[in-house]
Amino acid sequence: METTQQNNDEIEIDLLELFHVLWSKALVIILATAAVGLAAMLVTRVLLTPQYQSTTKMYILTKQNSDTLTSSDLQASEQLTQDCAQMIQSRQVAEAVISNLSLDLKAEELLEKVSVGTSTDTRIVTIHVEDEDPYLACQIANSVRNIAANEIQSVMNIEAANVFEEANIPETPVSPSTMKNTLIGAALGFIIAVAAILISYLMNDTIRTSDDVERYLNLSTLGTIPLAEGEVKTSKKSKAKRRR
Repeated sequence: METTQQNNDEIEIDLLELFHVLWSKALVIILATAAVGLAAMLVTRVLLTPQYQSTTKMYILTKQNSDTLTSSDLQASEQLTQDCAQMIQSRQVAEAVISNLSLDLKAEELLEKVSVGTSTDTRIVTIHVEDEDPYLACQIANSVRNIAANEIQSVMNIEAANVFEEANIPETPVSPSTMKNTLIGAALGFIIAVAAILISYLMNDTIRTSDDVERYLNLSTLGTIPLAEGEVKTSKKSKAKRRR
């Protein structure tokens, strides 16, 4: 029991010592955190290109009779939304959009800008398009919706894929987030500074005080011999000469 208590005491003392080490380097940690956070903010604002997102929505509807709409028609429409989402992101639709808008893009590059979302309890398909030009993002979104609607009706033989919401012209970018990147950079700077200080301290096995002699060498110190004031000055002068 005594041995366990002593080990616990030693662990507590070590943790407290590490805390004091970090506290003594608080200014360094703060400066590192601020520097990396500021660097992340500058990189985000200067080097990264803002991306704008335009959104449009389609309403998928199947019905067997032009005058009535049954519950089976609604259920079938819900099941078709997943198939429609796959068709919207097809190479055929992408190539048609590129031709329609005369874009200098490949089909794969255009599809990277397009994302499609569906809800389980609705027949609405949402199309998102991201681009550095907000007006082009809006044009691509509307073009994708219109061409995909024609493809869906002809291939899947459904009644309608109507426009539920026209694409908007975004005013603010969705990425990159300056605040998010700044916080991530600051957190990274804090972690790096703390890790560097702790590693440097733990790797340094220099005996500095009499307490270190007793702790690490298990030897008792009978006394310490302080340096006289003249010896301290001489020591400083000799170090200065060596540097020269």
